Amino acid sequence: MAKITVKDTEVTVLQINNEDYISLSDMIKAKDGEFFVTSWLRNRNTLEYIGIWERVYNATFNYVEFDIIKSNAGLNSFRISVKELVEKANIICLQAKTGRYGGTYAHKDIAFEFALWISPEFKIYIVKEFQRLKEEEQKQIGWSAKRELAKINYHIHTDAIKHNLIPQEITDLQISYVYANEADVLNVALFGMTAKEWRDSNPDLKGNIRDYATINELICLSNMENINAVLINEGVLQSERLVKLNQIAIQQMRVLNEIENRKLLK
Repeated sequence: MAKITVKDTEVTVLQINNEDYISLSDMIKAKDGEFFVTSWLRNRNTLEYIGIWERVYNATFNYVEFDIIKSNAGLNSFRISVKELVEKANIICLQAKTGRYGGTYAHKDIAFEFALWISPEFKIYIVKEFQRLKEEEQKQIGWSAKRELAKINYHIHTDAIKHNLIPQEITDLQISYVYANEADVLNVALFGMTAKEWRDSNPDLKGNIRDYATINELICLSNMENINAVLINEGVLQSERLVKLNQIAIQQMRVLNEIENRKLLK
């Protein structure tokens, strides 16, 4: 579930069957006067558009029953609800939800047409805000992917520590000190501080220093974990590794930031 704000109106976006559905119940609050989704469904052009969409995307669409419903559109006595359309014609572009996020939802293709019924201006802004939401989601997916990559490389890193730096017959607490110490080699090389120094400087933040890293920093960290594992396996002293890793971090962050800046200039 996500929220977008369109012309001072908060609109809910839900994922239904891996598709984006937008709340018509929220959207209609932006329309002046007393209007309902059923009023929009009385319009023959509305039903025409829904029918075409269902024929294209819905293999179980009951177009025979739908055509009977559509033939009555325009009559003063004609009324149809979303629930009736779903039950009689097996449409999927509209959904009537109950519970916490209850209301009438429409597939984004249909919701954008509904927005035009509210006003042309409202449609322009809802499309704009929806696109912004999708861009933010893609950024988050990218960040999460980089974070997962860093976690995978962390296992490679700790394996190198286990087989090269940890003597036999020591306690679990002593082992944890070695792991934490090596993690801080990377933290100092990249962020310029240990995990404890970061926590002391940010007492109100949850998580750790790496949870607040940028995508570029996570890419660099992932590379450094692999390089540090190689250096550990080669028996390079920690003090020497710290200097090498810091030099690598400076060089890689410079390159990554230059690439990002070039993209922004295009």
